[in-house]
Amino acid sequence: MSTPLLIPQATDIGNPTVNIAIFALFVVATLAIVIRASRNNRTAADYYAGGRSFTGPQNGVAIAGDYLSAASFLGIAGAIALNGYDGFLYSIGFLVAWLVALLLVAELLRNTGRFTMADVLSFRLKQRPVRMAAAISTLVVSFFYLLAQMAGAGGLVALLLGIDGRAGQNLVIAVVGLIMITYVLVGGMKGTTWVQIVKAVLLVIGAGLMTLWVLAKYSFNLSGLLGAAVEKSPVGERLLEPGLQYGVSGISKLDFISLGLALVLGTAGLPHVLMRFYTVPNSKEARRSVSWAIWIIGIFYLFTLVLGYGAAALVGPDVIRAAPGRANSAAPLLAFELGGEILLGVISAVAFATILAVVAGLTITASASFAHDIYGQVIKKGQISGDGEVRVARITVLVIGVVAIIGGIFANGQNVAFLVALAFAVAASANLPTILYSLFWRRFNTRGALWSIYGGLGSSILLIAFSPVVSGKVDAKTGASLSMITDPSIDFHWFPLDNPGLVSIPLAFLLGWLGTVTSKEGTDVDKFAEMEVRSLTGAGAEKAVKH
Repeated sequence: MSTPLLIPQATDIGNPTVNIAIFALFVVATLAIVIRASRNNRTAADYYAGGRSFTGPQNGVAIAGDYLSAASFLGIAGAIALNGYDGFLYSIGFLVAWLVALLLVAELLRNTGRFTMADVLSFRLKQRPVRMAAAISTLVVSFFYLLAQMAGAGGLVALLLGIDGRAGQNLVIAVVGLIMITYVLVGGMKGTTWVQIVKAVLLVIGAGLMTLWVLAKYSFNLSGLLGAAVEKSPVGERLLEPGLQYGVSGISKLDFISLGLALVLGTAGLPHVLMRFYTVPNSKEARRSVSWAIWIIGIFYLFTLVLGYGAAALVGPDVIRAAPGRANSAAPLLAFELGGEILLGVISAVAFATILAVVAGLTITASASFAHDIYGQVIKKGQISGDGEVRVARITVLVIGVVAIIGGIFANGQNVAFLVALAFAVAASANLPTILYSLFWRRFNTRGALWSIYGGLGSSILLIAFSPVVSGKVDAKTGASLSMITDPSIDFHWFPLDNPGLVSIPLAFLLGWLGTVTSKEGTDVDKFAEMEVRSLTGAGAEKAVKH
């Protein structure tokens, strides 16, 4: 759901003392919210799904807070500043993805599941193997998404607080991880949801104020802003035309199609997004929550258009490229240009808030998947109380937090683009095909689900491991490596595309079909009929919730 952060080094823009003070104020305020929300955590439904007590509008704002990461705010603004029209295509892809979630996933999932995606996939299939496969996919997606956010946190906060050296950045990663663990352990889904709501409001207000400020400098004339951006850019009017980034060659055009498929289809399969549909009382509220999320996310991405071209006009592409973090420094540099260190401090706090909210949502999703699906249903075969599951989930939060901190430290200083690409590719390849097949194909069976999940998971990881994002991609002008492996002499890639979606997504659908038609497993017609009625009407959904 996000253009990933590249790790910057420290810089001297702004006042680190002001930034730290604003950060501390935000952490204290949100911790107070989390502690207050935790008072009502009594059951597994409270911990996993916030007691299903959130309204559609509340959940819609929380979804926007979960979806709009710091990478979206910083990365897309930078992509537009440097690549213009092609950078804005990221925003379009992220927004269109929610139409898929609204039309195909939100209401149906809310009616057929309890806490996790695996509840839906195992509804009419063999419980243990399908739950295990779905849980593994969920953990892999969540882990790599977490890794990217944690590594990005180290670089982003180092940039804004003036922290030098890897040791300082690693300390920042550890602090972010500890705060995240506290949020989830204390507040559960209720606390996490309120943090996401607060973060979404801050992000939209912050981006909106900057947008108005930029437009005011050009008398609220968008043409004047675009003209100034064209004058400042070394590529001139090409900044307003398609093809600057993705029209260079046939491979780059295919790369854009592949990335677009992963973004549009992957969003509807992201576990931490799907889990948010269980925090509302019924399917009607799930549908309303997606409608609210679409409006908020759509408005935010319109802001990024102005912020991106504003950064190009007021800061300049050359300054952005030379700054720590390159494209990801565009929004902070624009804030500093507009309002000095105070505005930069506020925007810094907003960006920090986005990271905390996203990692908290990912952590509770991963812990719920392990505790509810693997431990509760596979290991204990359903013979465990809700309180027992929650205890396991809390222990899992500690383990995931420690692993995320260690992984973020190891990833610090690397290009983490492949981590986010992998998360979206896995979600689009392994999760979405099995969800759609389970909901809409009567004949779909256990073998089809396993082939689709493991095939999508394995193919996406394999193709990314041997793609240019890991090795062999160099800057044509400088000869510097643009891959995860920073030594340009090391090149073992054979897959030409940066994102595997163009291959792995159709392959996962194909494997799901092939596994089903080659299996002798019969179809439980009654179970499918029950699932169909429940998914479309909601009849019986509350019985599953109370089970």
